[in-house]
Amino acid sequence: MALEIRRFDIAEHLNSDEDIQQFMIAAFEDGDPAFIAKCLGIVARAQNMSKLARDVGMSRAALYKALSGEGNPEFATILKVMKALGLELTPVLAKAENAA
Repeated sequence: MALEIRRFDIAEHLNSDEDIQQFMIAAFEDGDPAFIAKCLGIVARAQNMSKLARDVGMSRAALYKALSGEGNPEFATILKVMKALGLELTPVLAKAENAA
């Protein structure tokens, strides 16, 4: 019996708002802007990239490139994408590393 192997795609497992929220919280904890953009791209694929592109006023190809992790999207694009996905960017005070 041959073993069938499929490439793992996290987008297939982002089935609820809570899944998406936890995924994006983890992305922001990493702190790497390219990784955050790539994770937004994964969420966008899970939620329908074509509809999202229409909602933010970009072509699908441009949105894929911006959210690939290789692109360098403008901050305004990130905010538009997050809003269209139902996500907010809310500032909070950072916790002190060595609180006394």
